[in-house]
Amino acid sequence: MIHKFLIFSFSFLCLSASAQKNAVIRGNVYDKANGQPVPFANVVLSGKANPESETTLGAASDMNGFFQISNAPVGSQTLFVSYIGYDSIETTIAVTEGGIFYKSFYLTEATKSLETIEVSAKKDQARLTAQVSKVTITPKQIKALPSTGGAPDIAQYLPVLAGVISSGDQGGQIYIRGGSPVQNKILLDGMTIYNPFHSVGFFSVFETETLRSVDVLTGGFNAEYGGRISAVVDLKTREGNKQRFGGLISGSPFQAKVLLEGPIVPLKNDNGNSVSFMFTGKKSLLPQTSKTLYDYAQRDSSGLPFDYNDYYGKVSFVAANGSKMNVFGFNFKDAVNYTNVADLNWNTKGYGANFTLIPTGLKMIVGGNIAYSKYDISLQEKDPAPRTSAVGSFNAGLDFTIFGDDSELKYGADISGFSTDLSFNSPLGFTYKQNENTTELAGYVRYRKVLRKRLVLEPSVRIQSYTALGETSFEPRVSAKFNLTEHIRLKFSGGVFSQNLISTVSEKDVVNLFVGFLSGPEERFFQPGSTEEVTSRLQKAVHVIGGLEIDVNKNLELNIEAYTKDYKQLIEVNRLKSKFTDPNYVSETGGAHGLDITAKYEKGGFYLWSTFSHAYVNRFDGTQTYPTNFDRRNNVNLLASYTFGQKKSWEVAARWNYGSGFPFTLTQGFFTNFNFKDGVSTDVLTGNPDLGVIYSPTRNGGRLPDYHRLDVSVKKMIHFTKYVKMEVVASATNAYDRRNIFYFDRVRFSRVDQLPILPSLAATLHF
Repeated sequence: MIHKFLIFSFSFLCLSASAQKNAVIRGNVYDKANGQPVPFANVVLSGKANPESETTLGAASDMNGFFQISNAPVGSQTLFVSYIGYDSIETTIAVTEGGIFYKSFYLTEATKSLETIEVSAKKDQARLTAQVSKVTITPKQIKALPSTGGAPDIAQYLPVLAGVISSGDQGGQIYIRGGSPVQNKILLDGMTIYNPFHSVGFFSVFETETLRSVDVLTGGFNAEYGGRISAVVDLKTREGNKQRFGGLISGSPFQAKVLLEGPIVPLKNDNGNSVSFMFTGKKSLLPQTSKTLYDYAQRDSSGLPFDYNDYYGKVSFVAANGSKMNVFGFNFKDAVNYTNVADLNWNTKGYGANFTLIPTGLKMIVGGNIAYSKYDISLQEKDPAPRTSAVGSFNAGLDFTIFGDDSELKYGADISGFSTDLSFNSPLGFTYKQNENTTELAGYVRYRKVLRKRLVLEPSVRIQSYTALGETSFEPRVSAKFNLTEHIRLKFSGGVFSQNLISTVSEKDVVNLFVGFLSGPEERFFQPGSTEEVTSRLQKAVHVIGGLEIDVNKNLELNIEAYTKDYKQLIEVNRLKSKFTDPNYVSETGGAHGLDITAKYEKGGFYLWSTFSHAYVNRFDGTQTYPTNFDRRNNVNLLASYTFGQKKSWEVAARWNYGSGFPFTLTQGFFTNFNFKDGVSTDVLTGNPDLGVIYSPTRNGGRLPDYHRLDVSVKKMIHFTKYVKMEVVASATNAYDRRNIFYFDRVRFSRVDQLPILPSLAATLHF
């Protein structure tokens, strides 16, 4: 079915491409100093020498610096390229009917800034794309956040976004608009990353300095993405410096890191070809430094137990016509050892490649990727049986994009698969094992059309085949935006989503560092609270999102979105299995609905960001409807940064977060439990039995105290030469030392808090 669908789509797209007679002008905009793409550059086409008069057509470069003007008129045309902080460039092109013209532009830094040009390009993109529930984050924005340990990280920035909840500093997980971590797809250069966050919740496996952009799609995403039912975080790394060797060395009490990059074949303007490399590595120092610097924050004298190291490398090939290929590999490790409690280790490694082809004679762009990764995790607790999980995963994809007159047509195919090897003991002593291989095939088509510069329609459809389960999911999706005025836009999105992957982490768990994975079950299990067998072994959801974008003025943007996610079926391991005849898996249904409000203000050196989220997240297990343990009713974020001084060398930043308390199940009583390891000789009268907890029958009927925290930082950039500079950051996490609860040990009747105030001084040498 899928291959017939793809053949039909390919034939249709080829006919569409050949039918277009207007000329196409496309190209890339680069920074001349390092060869990096320049996003949001304004490219204006005019029939006159002065491009600012009688402008007819234009485009903005994307995150890769690529632009395309699809309906260029015949004749002598002038291209005018401009961007804030760079000298403008213009060139003349003789356009012929049906011709395809490519031109690369290399911009040089200027002394005068053209702020209105950058704002104009971003506003045009907002008006002409149906980006609903999508936020694009740049390294510049991540660095504006007060960084823990002087190391800005996407793990610290994600919780600033509306609809995103973090469960805490230690073993923290990210929940996006009612979706648990396994329901969020994390991509690095097209590769699925199964565990992107370290056990200390401040840091991810990704190095900020390597990132080009991060797209966070909190719901309603189009058919390009599949295999998850809640959200997508799509990270793309940049190429290494194409002109000169450079990098950075950084150190703080939290971690040390290094980045090296440079040309293998330097970029030359006359031919545009280049080969460059980039390598980065970082290592946690907390187990050593915390023994003296943060001795007040540790449970014993062994120091804060969070150890990790991450390595990532990439080689990039860029051709004169903008085509490129990247080859990359990584190795990420994490370890946390709570003395006499738990010892956890995980490792993920992989390699892959992606490419973009811009054929000279076709009005089409071709993209593709292929990758393989392996994820292993083990947890040893007091229980002699360790938990282990391994996932070997591969994915490959091919896509084609055709740009028309105010339209874009994209189609593609994906193939992915993973093998699982799981050994897991439930709290009641049952052992779950799985060793399976599964393959998923998918095809999709997405079409975007702009009607009279006011209405943007983006219908798409995905057909996902789960071969191991013998199921195929038909998933229509749609996004739309209506430009009510030049400054007010209405938007809508909705769709059907499915996934096969299941996590060993239960949404009932308060704390769980072990994140294992398994494939959807092939065995029998039942609908919630019923003996009727389920008709599908997939997890499924339907999203509906509506919103409003308001450009209050050229500096202030307001975004309001209301959403609902209907989780038709959720599947998890049956933790309460008490006899061998009970099923290994149980199903639930659920829902999430809420309101997210975001305001962003930028002017001069000021950057202000504020969010408010009000949400309800619940599950139905067949017996009762209960709020999930991450159902934070209200969440507020306030972020402010100010850059000042000569060469903008000083920056101060602050972030305050408030969240209402998470739900928890109340304690009803306790009981004693003898294990009778001494048989009939067990002393039941004077012996010391284990203490068990009797929980309230009302699940998550209580609420923990509210959470709030202030982070602050002061940054100073010291310039030595044109390329050599030192960045010094003084920061404090949890600046007023708020005692935020992590969890409560019911048996020992003791409260465990999140991390206290953590001051830090970090230095980074750029060269």
